[in-house]
Amino acid sequence: MDLGLKGRRALVLSSSRGLGLGVAEALAAEGADVMLCGRSEAALAEAAKAINARGVGRATCHVADLASEDFSATVASEALNRFDCVDILVNNSGGPPPGTAAGMDVYMLERQAQMMVFRLIELAGLLLPAMRQEKWGRILTIASSGVVQPIPNLALSNTLRSALVGWTKTLASEVAADGVTCNMLLPGRIQTDRVDELDDAAAKRTGKPLEHVRAAARAAIPAGRYGTVEEFASVAAFLCSQPASYVTGSVIRCDGGAIKSV
Repeated sequence: MDLGLKGRRALVLSSSRGLGLGVAEALAAEGADVMLCGRSEAALAEAAKAINARGVGRATCHVADLASEDFSATVASEALNRFDCVDILVNNSGGPPPGTAAGMDVYMLERQAQMMVFRLIELAGLLLPAMRQEKWGRILTIASSGVVQPIPNLALSNTLRSALVGWTKTLASEVAADGVTCNMLLPGRIQTDRVDELDDAAAKRTGKPLEHVRAAARAAIPAGRYGTVEEFASVAAFLCSQPASYVTGSVIRCDGGAIKSV
């Protein structure tokens, strides 16, 4: 299937590794030009070099930290200077520290909300006018399966990412007539450094061997395994594609069937 992404311009946040990098690679493989964004200059440069070595879409990178107050304005300015118009925005942020809802620190909540919610919404607002003028745009927000089925001991993530569900659905209805789609993609247990960190934390918290923790997690997934970054990124690329132009306001799961609800 031709995804119609050749020559499209994409900005992918938190894309020096993990899911963000996987999505950037998938978009570039379909012919999109991508701007990688993250905190590590060395990791971004290495990732961009690898994408460019494969050919097809081209990659550039920009160093920026979601914790910075000027993140959205700076990144939007840089992306628009390079591309004139950003056709595809992939919202992605790192996960917050684990913890319970009963023990939630409101100061940590406020700090994480700035990075995981406010900056993403602000950036989308800065890039939307050009998308609407061009009558084509994609805003894809990577969240977590915790917005559908809350994940124990990840109260901050469950709380903050859920706010993006309401924002995405509302925005989708406002810009659909302009050819802009807004969707959310929820990863389940995808094999990344972040999932490794969560498994390690669970092992330490419960006193169980790490492999026992992973075996229990696999047993709870109907597919019987963790997903791969490539599998997740393929779904993301489709949601950003031309053939997916009638898919908007949707929350899509890529979880091997792990979420129990319909």
